[in-house]
Amino acid sequence: MKLPKIKRFPFTDILGWSVSRFDTFSNCQRQYFYNYYPRYDRENPAEKIQKLKALTSYALEVGNIVHDSIRDLLLRLQKSSKPISKPNFMKYVRAMTEKYCGSKIFSEVYYKQKKAITVDEVFVQVEKILDNFLKSDRLKWIFETALKEKDNWVIEPEGFGETRINDYKAYCKVDFLIPVNDKIFILDWKTGKQDLTKHTKQLVGYSLWASYHFGVDSSAIIPTVVYLNPAYFEQNVSVTNDMLANFQKQVEEETKVMYDYLKNIEHNVPKEKDCFAKTDKEIFCKYCNFRELCLNGNL
Repeated sequence: MKLPKIKRFPFTDILGWSVSRFDTFSNCQRQYFYNYYPRYDRENPAEKIQKLKALTSYALEVGNIVHDSIRDLLLRLQKSSKPISKPNFMKYVRAMTEKYCGSKIFSEVYYKQKKAITVDEVFVQVEKILDNFLKSDRLKWIFETALKEKDNWVIEPEGFGETRINDYKAYCKVDFLIPVNDKIFILDWKTGKQDLTKHTKQLVGYSLWASYHFGVDSSAIIPTVVYLNPAYFEQNVSVTNDMLANFQKQVEEETKVMYDYLKNIEHNVPKEKDCFAKTDKEIFCKYCNFRELCLNGNL
């Protein structure tokens, strides 16, 4: 199957829906404000908010390194189908881990939950997760079945996966998309805990993205969530027309809810920060990069 080029869109300021964006909005509107509208905060310098936004965490960085390592491995397979040398691959991953950990500040260290997070402890977990991938039947399938379509692979496309859902701007960026015969396979790597409800929502979005950009019926799309930790486990999601219709309606409704917090929709200008309520669920505060701002006299 020869895939057409991914559609491109002119830049607009208007808000774009995504699973992660609405999740943040639902969990804590104040965190949402700091994430997406830091320059509109009149109390805290935008530079301060951006610094807190840039904080990483142990779990997040493990996920980043695993995703980028698999991405680079797949890009290498597009150039050469030679067997993967695990020692060489892990040497590459170790260098990536050193680079990533050396250039970022961990929230656990910033908020004094830990004295330090070392390259070694991050790499041990990354290596374990990637070993699960290297031993998987899926990688074997990629070599034996999918490799013949390598020129049509879509590997973490540039940008943010912009698309249109019911004419609303949305972002649904796939990890790995492979056409094989008359089917399109979508693989989404996960290094955290299994959450099929949340991840099914993402996969339905990816299916719509593929259908929109490549003009294929949803029946030809096979989306799969791939859990890499603690053991390798896959779950296919059967996307029905009813699921797609409900998802499109949901995206429209959730976008309109976020629009309600804007004083200018076209230019994506938010209302005042006080309109964005703080969560009353402490579990979200515990892991929030911006908790320092809420604790400094703003409770």
